Amino acid sequence: METVVSGIRPTGNLHLGNYFGAVKSFLQMQYEYNCYFFIADWHSLTTHPHPDNIRNSVKTILAEYLACGIDPEKATIYIQSDVREVAELYLYLNMNAGIGELMRTTSFKDKARKQLHIDAADSDGDMEKEIFNEGNKHSVSAGLLTYPTLMAADIIIHKAVKVPVGKDQEQNMEMARRFARRFNSTFGVEFFPEPASFYYSNKAVKVPGLDGSGKMGKSEGNAIYLIDDEKTIKKKVMKAVTDAGPTEPNSVKPEPIANLFTMMDIVSTKDTYDFFNEKYNNCEIRYGDMKKQLAEDINNFCAPIRERILDIRANDEYMTKVARMGAEKASESAAKTLREVREIIGFRG
Repeated sequence: METVVSGIRPTGNLHLGNYFGAVKSFLQMQYEYNCYFFIADWHSLTTHPHPDNIRNSVKTILAEYLACGIDPEKATIYIQSDVREVAELYLYLNMNAGIGELMRTTSFKDKARKQLHIDAADSDGDMEKEIFNEGNKHSVSAGLLTYPTLMAADIIIHKAVKVPVGKDQEQNMEMARRFARRFNSTFGVEFFPEPASFYYSNKAVKVPGLDGSGKMGKSEGNAIYLIDDEKTIKKKVMKAVTDAGPTEPNSVKPEPIANLFTMMDIVSTKDTYDFFNEKYNNCEIRYGDMKKQLAEDINNFCAPIRERILDIRANDEYMTKVARMGAEKASESAAKTLREVREIIGFRG
């Protein structure tokens, strides 16, 4: 089977956008591919989290992955920092990476500007001046700069050929392909495959937020989390942005209203969706009724997952067992790659 790798930073609970945008596909992929799903705790160090936060966040993602249905017997679920070989490959890739190409990546520039409080409209020269300013020398970490090489190491350490990613990661994926090609070219071998961006479903599911625009996200504060209880879900949904309602039959839905219907299309039955869609088209929609039904349907979807999350989170022995098993499987794959890499470079295998 082809190898697929996907990582997630432990920055909080999974939300409906994570589930329908990625995890739902993982549940099927684990039966069709050789899957490595890792929790990227090293990547989280660019935001300088407290050690307790790292540990708790890692446990949270692990428990939620398992509760969603990822089977540790089918897919390899592991914590990034448990596979030390990744750090060694990261070192080798950095030796062949250029500072200029890393500084030109969009993700680095966006995050560096944010950390340095530089407006996006300002020039790259202003940003570089601030980065190399003695007073700001600790503001932007080397880890942020070399994020693409660590991401590349995560992927090619298992010789992955496919990586399910969103459009926001496409530039980093191109960097991963570039570093794989560069290693092969530098040492005159055809060793690393070039990983391809992978969209498992022909129709990518974009779950909207509840603030009237954009997609659901943690940083946007518009998310419904899989762990949210019934009361919290209802409160969030009832606050969702609406309008005064349509004034003409079959009106085009404005974005906030279209978002509510998109959410209903995802979690509700077809009959429920059709009922409220007809009410909207007939100018008879009552958003309060629609929101109550939507909140109920979201809770019905989340409730069994929420119960499993709580059960798994309370079972430290099981979670430790899963993490250890994943670390062993991932390390075996990574160690094999590193032995060959060391020999190719000229070190002892």
